[in-house]
Amino acid sequence: MNYLVTGGAGFIGSNFIDYMLAQHPHCRIVCLDKLTYAADMSNLSNALHSPRFTFVKGDICAERALDKLFEREKFDAVINFAAETHVDRSIKRPSVFFRSNVLGVQALADCCVKYGVRLHHISTDEVYGDLPLGSSVLLNEESALRPSSPYAASKAAADLLIAAYCRTYGLKATISRCCNNYGPNQYAEKLIPLAISHIQSGRPVPLYGNGLNVRDWLYVEDHCRAVDVILQRGECGQVYNVAAHCELDNLTLVKKLLAAIGAEDNLIKFVPDRKGHDLRYGIDDAKLRALGWQISVAFEEGLKRTIAHYTK
Repeated sequence: MNYLVTGGAGFIGSNFIDYMLAQHPHCRIVCLDKLTYAADMSNLSNALHSPRFTFVKGDICAERALDKLFEREKFDAVINFAAETHVDRSIKRPSVFFRSNVLGVQALADCCVKYGVRLHHISTDEVYGDLPLGSSVLLNEESALRPSSPYAASKAAADLLIAAYCRTYGLKATISRCCNNYGPNQYAEKLIPLAISHIQSGRPVPLYGNGLNVRDWLYVEDHCRAVDVILQRGECGQVYNVAAHCELDNLTLVKKLLAAIGAEDNLIKFVPDRKGHDLRYGIDDAKLRALGWQISVAFEEGLKRTIAHYTK
C-alpha cells in the first residue's frame, strides 16, 4: 500500500508513521506537513532512516501542489492528521482553524475523488459537545454533533463535509473520533507534557477553574492501532469512535503526574477557567471493538512511558 499521511510531523501523525512502518513492512509512506509550530522534524527521526518513507513540506490547502502530488504518487489511501488542534488558540484565532480544518479537508477530499483514493479522516470526540459531570452517559456515532469551541466546530464541519462527499461524489472515506491522546512527541501546550515540564522544573502547574473537568485518556500507540484496524476492516461511509474508558478529572490527572515524578501537590495553581470549557466527554466505541480492536497499553504504563520520554 502507498499511503499519504498528512500532518505526519505532529504528535499523533508521527507516532502513526512509526507504527505503520514497523507493522507493515511492505507499505510506503509519504508524509505531507506544513511544519507549523506544533510539528517537529525530530518526531520523524526514525522514519527518515527508512527507504519506504518520504517527507514533503506542504500545505493541504495548496490545491495545485496537492493535485500534483496525488498525480505523481498514485496513493492507495490518505490518512489526514493535519489540523489545528488547540482549543485556546481556536478561541483567539478561529479563522486559522477553519482554513486548515475545513478548507484543507475539502482540498484533500477533492483530490481523493479525482484520483479514486480512499480517505481516512482523524476527528475528535469534541464534536459531540460535553456531558454533565457525574453522569455515566456515553455518546455513539449516531449522537448529535454539538460542538462548543471553534476548534470542535471546525472538526464537526469537516466530518459533515466528508459525509456529503461520500453521498454526492462517491468518496470512499472513514472517520474516527478519538478521545484525548497522550504519549511521546506531543507539543508542550497540551496538559500532560505541559504539566510534566512544569513539575520537572519546579514551576506551578496551571489548572483551569476547579480542575474537575473530565477527559478520557488513550495512549497514542493504541490510537494508531485503531486507525490501522479501520483502514483494514472498516466500512467506507462509516464513523468509528475510539475510547479508552479511562476517565479522569484534570486535578486527579495532575496529582498522578506529581506523585509519579515525586513532587508535592503544592505545585498546582488554579487559573481562570477557559471560555465555554466542556465539562466531560464520554463516547461509546463498541462499533470499533466489534472490528477486533482493544486497548493494549494501560494508563499507568502509558503514563510511565510518557514521563520517561519527556525526561529523556
